[in-house]
This record gives sequence, structure tokens and C-alpha cells, in this order.
Amino acid sequence: MPSPTPLPIVIARTGGTFPALREHLGDFEDWVQAGLAGTAAPVLTIDAAQGDGMPEPDAVAGVVVTGSHAMVTDRAPWSEALGGWLARAVAAQTPVLGICYGHQLLAHALGGEVEDHPEGWEIGTVEVRTAPDATCGDALFAALPGAFGAQVVHRQSVRRLPAGAVRLAGNAFEPHQAFRVGPCAWGVQFHPEFAPDAMRGYIDMLAADLRHTSHDPEALRGHVCATPVAAALLGRFARFCLDRRTA
Repeated sequence: MPSPTPLPIVIARTGGTFPALREHLGDFEDWVQAGLAGTAAPVLTIDAAQGDGMPEPDAVAGVVVTGSHAMVTDRAPWSEALGGWLARAVAAQTPVLGICYGHQLLAHALGGEVEDHPEGWEIGTVEVRTAPDATCGDALFAALPGAFGAQVVHRQSVRRLPAGAVRLAGNAFEPHQAFRVGPCAWGVQFHPEFAPDAMRGYIDMLAADLRHTSHDPEALRGHVCATPVAAALLGRFARFCLDRRTA
């Protein structure tokens, strides 16, 4: 008998990058799909921000929720609907990986608190530190070093984690760089899908705003480097999704 068709990993698109970056580098879903590549999982992109419906949680191998230029605190109808779907997915133990906006939306959907960060922007390549006691048995974070580089760009953050959530990583600016709820739902404030060109592009696009808030775009740009440890989380998530379906 032929092998059953594997269920897809869904990329839930919650917005797009700047047009100038999209023209040369592609968009969020392209970057995420590149990170998921190398596994046998089919990938399906659904534009949640345009109101496209999500499949039932048990009809997918997992879901990656992208970043966005929108704000979770705006409570847009499409965002609230996606948040409700995420709560159902977590309850069904469908693997979830929320990135930046997706990380914040996952926390909001499960009862956490998302607000503007009191210190404004965190942007560029930063160091993230894992919480060893929390990550030692974690399917995505257990193999990570105690500190690693990651790309970030955000001015809102998860100010309070949902009840029962496990903090996995943070830094001095943002204590909630990563968390897990249940056995297979993760949020990461940083961007595992960002290559250095994308990170430098964001610094360039936001340079005027950054200067007004006492950031030095040139210094930030010069500090950007590759972040292979963070980037590897996407492939690890894809393999986790496949392993759960074949177990």
C-alpha cells in the first residue's frame, strides 16, 4: 500500500515585510519555508491576516505563526480569530511555533499579557541566554548552548506569560525571549528566519525612528552577524512535527 500523504506544516502569515525588502529578499513566509526545508514535510501558507481560514488543528502536522508589522494590542478581528485557533491547537497538542508577533499572539491567546516594552525598540543581533533548568528536557531548546546570537526587532513584548508557561530563554532587555506551553507549543520573540541581510534591511528601514530613540543605526548594522543556532530552531521544529506524526 502507498504511504499516506504527510500532513502539512502550515505557515500562518500575519503580515508582510517592507516592499523594498520583499523585492530583493522575499517575504516572511519565504524565509520561514527556507528554514523548514530539508525535511519531508509539505508546507502550506495561509494568509491569516487576510482572513483566510485555518484548517482544523488535527489536520496539520504543526503551525508556524509569522512576525508582522501589526500589533497584537490592536486586537484586529483576524488576529483575535487566529488567537482562538491557537488556543484550540494547544489544547489539541498540535505543535505550534510562534515567531515575534506569533509569540506574542500565542501568549495573548492563552491568557498572558502583551504591551509596549517600556524601553522601546530591541533590534539587531543580540545575545539570548537559555534557562538551563527549563530547557534540559525541551524538544527544541535542550541541545542549545547557554548563550547564542539571535536577530530581533520589536517594541512590544510579552510582559506576563500565560499560566503554566515555562520560560525558556531571555536577556537583560527581554526576559521572555522564548517560552513553552504544554509539550509542544513554543513562542520565540527573536527571528530564527532572519538572515543577516534581512536584519540589516530592517535596521536601514527603521533608521529614522531609531535615531529619534537614541539608537545608532550604523553601530547596530555593524554588529549584525549570522545566527545559526537560532536559525536551526525551524528545522528542529519541522522534524519534531514529523516525528510526532510517525511515532
